[in-house]
Amino acid sequence: MEHHHLRLILLLLFLFLPNTCFSFSFQTPSSNEFSNQSSSSLKQQILELANSPSTVKWMKRIRREIHEHPELAYEEFRTSAVIRRELDLLGVEYKWPVAGTGVVAKIGYGSPPFVALRADMDALPIQEMVDWDHKSKVDGKMHACAHDAHVAMLLGAAKILQEMKDMLQTTVVLIFQPAEERGTGAKDMIQEQVLEDVGAILGLHLGAEYPTGVVASRPGEFLAGCGSFEAKIKGKGGLAGVPQHCFDPVLAASTSVISLQNIVSREADPLDSQVESNSQIQ
Repeated sequence: MEHHHLRLILLLLFLFLPNTCFSFSFQTPSSNEFSNQSSSSLKQQILELANSPSTVKWMKRIRREIHEHPELAYEEFRTSAVIRRELDLLGVEYKWPVAGTGVVAKIGYGSPPFVALRADMDALPIQEMVDWDHKSKVDGKMHACAHDAHVAMLLGAAKILQEMKDMLQTTVVLIFQPAEERGTGAKDMIQEQVLEDVGAILGLHLGAEYPTGVVASRPGEFLAGCGSFEAKIKGKGGLAGVPQHCFDPVLAASTSVISLQNIVSREADPLDSQVESNSQIQ
């Protein structure tokens, strides 16, 4: 997790490279397109900024600070304060609060459409059992889903973009989103129009299953979404020894959960990976 700055490098290379699905242009002496020489020079500049010992040390410090003080959905006041502190030091303007605790910043010049970079902020109600120097200091809460690293990565992107903003002829929107784990933070931010004038949005998630420095993607949908539904199952209680005299709601609920798995196994292409999980029954 300490090497998440490598993923930051690849993300920024995408932002500054031409011929992507989203159009970017930069100031050059003779043409609106990059020459091979200028493209190579730009990539080298990004790599040097991202790999500089001071940047790496700075990002590690931020990630560890956030990890030590995890906050659940809509409670990310300390986390957003860290973000605003660092943006102030970088000289990046921002809007706060958005959707309660969120922060939205902008870097660059130019008219819409803009590109947005997004990171989630909230932690999970999980007790951290591993002892290390930067273990969670909040009982029953921890960053078990890498949102601490995501925030550090986006701040790292902000640092590099701010240093190179004079080369941009577009605007990059930086979105620090609350309440991802609850499944409502993105909706709240959209309702506050943070995606207005945004033509493309990019987000990364750390994956422990891949080697350090590897970025994985594919066309189409990549990650699972979060949703909810409510179904009331009514039955008639009775003695367990004479089940024929009752209408067992426990069995009905269990059968419903099992039957929902058929959505994937019988409705989706078996060569197309999909998932349907029921995470809670009350």
